[in-house]
Amino acid sequence: MNQRALIAAAAASLLSTAFIGGTAFAQAAEKEKCYGVAKAGQNDCANLTGTHSCAGQAKVADAAEWNYVAKGSCQTMKGMTAAEAKAKLKI
Repeated sequence: MNQRALIAAAAASLLSTAFIGGTAFAQAAEKEKCYGVAKAGQNDCANLTGTHSCAGQAKVADAAEWNYVAKGSCQTMKGMTAAEAKAKLKI
């Protein structure tokens, strides 16, 4: 591969990575963590109590488990913020 093609390939790779990363950041900004709404096996990541550290590992639905929801919709779903969930769980 000649040097010009190598530089073009590297630039295309960097641009696509920046675009994907920017899109993910924009999507994350439109969402919030909502505690107490995740069903067993349907949580988005680690819980507050530290009994697991990955998505889909919730054994039961409780205040420590969370899902990403559209920003501003957590209260209408009767969910909690992290601070509210910690207070409820007394941690």
